[in-house]
Amino acid sequence: MWPFTRRRADAPLTEKIEPPPFVARATPYVEQKASAVGALISARVLNLPQWPRRSFEKSATEGYQQNPVVNACIWKTTRAAAAVPLAIMRGDEEVDIPELRTLLRRPNPAQDGPAFVQATLSDLMLAGEFFAERVDFGKQPKELYRWSPAKTAVRPGADGFAAAYTFKVGDKERTVEVDLSKGNVPVLHVRDYNPTDDWRGLPSIDPAAFSIDAHTGALRWNVALLRNGAQPSGALVYDPKEGSDKLSDEQWGRLKAELEESFSGAKNAGRPLLLDGGLDWKEMGFSPKDMNFAEGLNSSARLIALAFGVPPLILGIPGDNTFANYAEANKAWYRETILPLLWQWCRAMSWWIAPAFGKDIRIEPDTDDLEVFADERAAEWDRIEKSTSLTINEKRELQGRAPVAGGDVILVSSALIPLEAAGETPQGGAAPEDSATEDTTGDDGDEEPAA
Repeated sequence: MWPFTRRRADAPLTEKIEPPPFVARATPYVEQKASAVGALISARVLNLPQWPRRSFEKSATEGYQQNPVVNACIWKTTRAAAAVPLAIMRGDEEVDIPELRTLLRRPNPAQDGPAFVQATLSDLMLAGEFFAERVDFGKQPKELYRWSPAKTAVRPGADGFAAAYTFKVGDKERTVEVDLSKGNVPVLHVRDYNPTDDWRGLPSIDPAAFSIDAHTGALRWNVALLRNGAQPSGALVYDPKEGSDKLSDEQWGRLKAELEESFSGAKNAGRPLLLDGGLDWKEMGFSPKDMNFAEGLNSSARLIALAFGVPPLILGIPGDNTFANYAEANKAWYRETILPLLWQWCRAMSWWIAPAFGKDIRIEPDTDDLEVFADERAAEWDRIEKSTSLTINEKRELQGRAPVAGGDVILVSSALIPLEAAGETPQGGAAPEDSATEDTTGDDGDEEPAA
């Protein structure tokens, strides 16, 4: 308490003494939650647009559009993830919310639900991040739109979080502000962990860049070799035994024209080379066999598949014996890549749009009827059905069914009895022993005469 406001002993109780105007009033302390380093993270880039460090167009062109392994990894994975049905949950129960279900089925007039999921997950695999815009009507989102990562920049805020997102096409741009602390997030940004960038995600294509270059280069070399008649490069050496050691201009021009017209290109493959005296063909390149071309191509393809989390067996790449068969590889692909990717998408959507439709609402993948796990599901149901320690209703609960009246009992086979009771009669007494010989005495105790 300030000494100027201390009440005198002889002062009236109703008297209030204000501090002099030159004494500053104490500012009330307001507790705020904030990162201790958030301001440092954004200090040098505050409100400056953060664009992707790696060209998205280059990755899309050289990777997704020109490399068959990259295309297959992304397309197959995202298509499989988009085909998994989505469940709307509250707690442990599935609920039906028509407005949210309609939004998931048709996010915008141009895309249905699976197409929107596949597009955003393709961005996540190719760019390490995806952006989505939410259009609200009233208090609920009615439409969702994908933003291209190549055209979207993150504008850092003073607290270390994004303060706005800028979408730019040509010389025109639009900036949408967001406030995570207040829940005002019209644009969603989901990104993978990037150890060297605080604002943009790490593309899966980056760790596979060298393998992609090697694989694409090998394919181009193979095409060039085929165009050259499947023959390695070489040189014609002129080494006459007599006369001038150089070709005249006329001889040089004629030889060059004949080579280009009659011996170059795929249409002239296999045509024998007819040489004049003093000319000798010297091979300067390696043949595909010498380069171990096929194995090098498969090795690069396996590394690309590894970077995207796709078993090589799924892509038909030979030389990988990690899984016994295609079915086992398919299960591992779903468990380790497809479902975790879809779970990441669902968690983001549950935080972003689900609260507008009710409390504790979330979106989850519904894996109960996936064909890839049908045999495992059948085996699990068989184990549940044969269990002798579960009640009928406990079995039904594990199978996702409602309980029934009188189902809180355990059923066992009537042929199953304790081992100790194996030699007892139904009344509990010991079973009579069989007599070794029949009783041949009569009613009066006399023995019957032998016949």
